[in-house]
Amino acid sequence: MKSNRTAFLFLVCLLFLGMIFLLNLSLGSVEIGFSEVFWGLITDHWEKASYREIVLNFRLPKALVAILVGIGLSLSGLQMQTFFRNPLAGPYVLGISSGAGFGVAVLLLAGSALGFTVGAISPWSTAFAGVFGAGGILLLVSAVAWRVRDSMTLLIVGVMFGATVSALISVMSYFSQAESLKLYTIWSLGSLGGLGWNQVLILAVLVLFGTLPVIASTRSFNALLLGESYAESMGINSMKLRWLVILSTGILAGGITAFCGPIAFVGIAVPHLARLLWKSPDHRILFPGSAVVGAGLLLLCDTISQLPGSAQTLPINAVTSLVGAPVVIGLVIKRNFSKEF
Repeated sequence: MKSNRTAFLFLVCLLFLGMIFLLNLSLGSVEIGFSEVFWGLITDHWEKASYREIVLNFRLPKALVAILVGIGLSLSGLQMQTFFRNPLAGPYVLGISSGAGFGVAVLLLAGSALGFTVGAISPWSTAFAGVFGAGGILLLVSAVAWRVRDSMTLLIVGVMFGATVSALISVMSYFSQAESLKLYTIWSLGSLGGLGWNQVLILAVLVLFGTLPVIASTRSFNALLLGESYAESMGINSMKLRWLVILSTGILAGGITAFCGPIAFVGIAVPHLARLLWKSPDHRILFPGSAVVGAGLLLLCDTISQLPGSAQTLPINAVTSLVGAPVVIGLVIKRNFSKEF
């Protein structure tokens, strides 16, 4: 009976994901019919040539990015919550997002703070800067992981790294020119659009490589629910698992932040939604469940942010925060997390 319910929920979530995907491609400043999008994607025959251009070169890459980002942040958030046994841990808790932000800040703000004029900045340059910044913090966290065995100490150090980097960004922001500061502020609001097919492909590869450690360590995460000592008594190498978590989260959170900016609340809220839906602590269910729910939720947020029928779009962070914050608050108030962590 329980397996039937699990399969039914996956089927419902996949159908919801498909419907939201088509809705996301249909709505926008130019409304295109549901059936037109569906048959256009299958047959490549469109009522108007402009519809093909809009869907294939603008809306489809953005929708795929939303799916990839939703999957990546949800999986990394679930890993962090389980590994640190903390219901409010998220993919950015080790300071990796702040590292990516620092890389972009150096690109956009440092020159301005020193009196240089910042010219046109391409998405590639911000992505590379974000990757280098996230990679730098990842190396620092890895160095600390060699020296400490306590997971809570690693968590505290990661938070302190993030706070330090955020302080450096604040100093650069204070001395920067208005134009450069505006560019950085817009980046920090997050965006799923503006990426070409080459960038979408690179992001997909990063998400794929970031999920491989997750697939390899499902059994270890289930054992970890009962504590590190119990997991080690079952033959789980906690140090190896720590490295897999750091590697996976670094690739997922760092790559996503580099290309899309920091996306709030998805990595914290979605794992709890998956637990609530499937009512299971088994990570063989929670990992794919979080991936499907995360993809659908971020697609829904992106659809809302487009303000259908209008040329204006809301920052994706504003929408995810409006959706995610009430979810987290409600879960914290109503649920007894001590039974799960």
